[in-house]
Amino acid sequence: MAIAEFSKTHKDALEPLLHWHSITKRAAWRHLADVRADFPHADAAGTFTVFNISGNKYRLISAIKYRWQIVYIRHILTHAEYDKGKWKL
Repeated sequence: MAIAEFSKTHKDALEPLLHWHSITKRAAWRHLADVRADFPHADAAGTFTVFNISGNKYRLISAIKYRWQIVYIRHILTHAEYDKGKWKL
């Protein structure tokens, strides 16, 4: 699981990521506005949705398939790694 792997090296991220997971697991999002009702700072970035984690210290990049109610975690990055933009490739 991506959350467990990332949390091995960023231990302070575990609790906020589990919180994100808990909310996401129960969600029935149909579009970005629904996502923002739960996570006001979520942003669309091309085909991905980006979540700020732990006060914007980390970024979780996801692919949300609204039709099937599936959320894929593509990357979990530090803010600095996110800013480099390699995740877009």
